[in-house]
Amino acid sequence: MDEIKKTLKDSGLMRWSALLLVSIIMFATYYFYDVFSAIKSTLQSEVGLSNVQYGSLVGAYSLANSFLLMAVLGGIILDKWGIRKTGYIFLFFVVLGSLTTAYGASDLFKPGAFGYSFMSSFLSRYSPELKMMLLGRFLFGLGCETIYVTINKIMVKWFKGKELAFAFGINLAIARFGTASALMFSPVLISAKQGWTTAGWFGAMLVMISLLTFTVYTLFDLKYDRQVKEGLSEEKSDEFKFSDILALFKNSSFMFVTLLCVTFYSAVFPFLAFAPDLLQNKFGFSGELSGKITSILPFGTILFTPLFGWFCDKKGKSASLMIFGSFLLILVHLTLSLTTLTPYIPMFVLGVAFSLVPAAMWPSVAKIVKEKRLGTAYGLMFFIQNFGLWGIPVLMGKVLDKTNPGITPEMIEAGGAIYDYTMTVLMLVILGMLGLFFAFLLKKEDKKSGFGLELPNRE
Repeated sequence: MDEIKKTLKDSGLMRWSALLLVSIIMFATYYFYDVFSAIKSTLQSEVGLSNVQYGSLVGAYSLANSFLLMAVLGGIILDKWGIRKTGYIFLFFVVLGSLTTAYGASDLFKPGAFGYSFMSSFLSRYSPELKMMLLGRFLFGLGCETIYVTINKIMVKWFKGKELAFAFGINLAIARFGTASALMFSPVLISAKQGWTTAGWFGAMLVMISLLTFTVYTLFDLKYDRQVKEGLSEEKSDEFKFSDILALFKNSSFMFVTLLCVTFYSAVFPFLAFAPDLLQNKFGFSGELSGKITSILPFGTILFTPLFGWFCDKKGKSASLMIFGSFLLILVHLTLSLTTLTPYIPMFVLGVAFSLVPAAMWPSVAKIVKEKRLGTAYGLMFFIQNFGLWGIPVLMGKVLDKTNPGITPEMIEAGGAIYDYTMTVLMLVILGMLGLFFAFLLKKEDKKSGFGLELPNRE
């Protein structure tokens, strides 16, 4: 028995090394997700995109997970095939998608180049560049969401009963650092001699590096499974039954935390894709300064997410933190839409909110759902979340166009007009209110279910 207990998991150095390796994947994928956010106007001008088309490009990330159930299927595959096989399969799509997106936005993709004729042969109202980028974002999202499900299960595997929420916090902090880096460096990279397409290629290179770090992680994972004799059990887990998914839908606590997830994330990630452009238009900031101000949000989460995770491990109060974070989200969007208060303060507060809710939410799922079905549970959460991540950016683009008739990206780039973002951001306030409602329901349900969301995570 003593030999079984002395595993890699019991070594702090090994636990945190495994965490660092998979967190590099989070950094790279978050970087690439937002690689064009801080250079939205340049991308639109160079490729010829309307606001709706830009929103569609952002939302294409979520198409496979929203309509093809890939996040759910990925979670099921994860529970059945295990971390290593699932990770390699879906990281392949992540790498392919990032390279395809960067290729579509580059000077290499021109008449006579590979795929250009095909992309020109259908849907002529859309440019070949846009269609290639849409394909890339689709493939990138197809792989990413299952990778995130896999990483969530890795967190539980190595840290359940130990520093689970703190580990989630560190993992998310490194991911947010990827977002912050993209917002800061993309405007700098496009001013380099190599041209504006450098930003996309640099992001794709980071994604390729993350594949190498996962390979190193699998060595840890394999040794750990052998130590605790779980290698076979992971490969030959209980057969999946559709009743497992039905059971999740019947679990009120799981559904409330899932609905909070979709409303909260839909009011943050799509906003980040438009935030630098909002700051340029409303406050007259340069593209580089707008990217730096927007990066206040992810930089804030780098500090606060681990801190709040540590608090959940030691003191609990996860449901209460989700309520408070949802309230802060509403306050921020009201401030940005209806006032001219300097954006530094609301962006910082949004960073706090974006630390509170994820730090409390993701570890809470491990209390609500049995570990052998965590892959399916996280997959279902990401599936539902992706409807918001797909639809909200498109809707934001439509609202922005409708409330700014006659204004084109070319006019914006030339400095001859500005966008009014008031109604676009107010739309996100509604999402925040819904998230607050579901957070209250979650706390109320926890008193009945006894899952202990208000209790400390650490055993």
